[in-house]
Amino acid sequence: MRLAIEQARMGDRRPGAGEVGCVIVRDGQLVAAAFNEAELRHDPTAHAEIVALRRLGEQWKTTEFRGCTLYCTLQPCGMCTVACLWAKVSRIVYGATREDVHSMYFDTRHFSTVDLIHDAFRDDIQITGGVLADECSKLYYRPQDDPPPQEQKNR
Repeated sequence: MRLAIEQARMGDRRPGAGEVGCVIVRDGQLVAAAFNEAELRHDPTAHAEIVALRRLGEQWKTTEFRGCTLYCTLQPCGMCTVACLWAKVSRIVYGATREDVHSMYFDTRHFSTVDLIHDAFRDDIQITGGVLADECSKLYYRPQDDPPPQEQKNR
């Protein structure tokens, strides 16, 4: 998770990038790393998780990542969660949860991606949330904060 936090900090420092960090690990080895590039690329799908999955696919020349663990500093959105399912990622580990950060980072209906996975797709993927949540949540606006309107992309 600490490597994902490093990625988030790199993204936060890069103009046009974002403060969500992600790494993918297999057999204890880092195999891909990324931060949010949606604004940088003008691509709404360029979330950190998607960028990392794309990089790994290009490197490994495959679309399946069995045995891999994806670490992300923020609870993955529905798009990223389903991408992990299609990629056959074995485990998702995330830091800050929707309770730890401002609501602007999530859909307004409090949709649970964990329920989506187990109800509609697979029951063999492991999901662990809240890992280093305090440290991860410091990267984002807190629930009680009043972020500037221009930064509230999901509103």
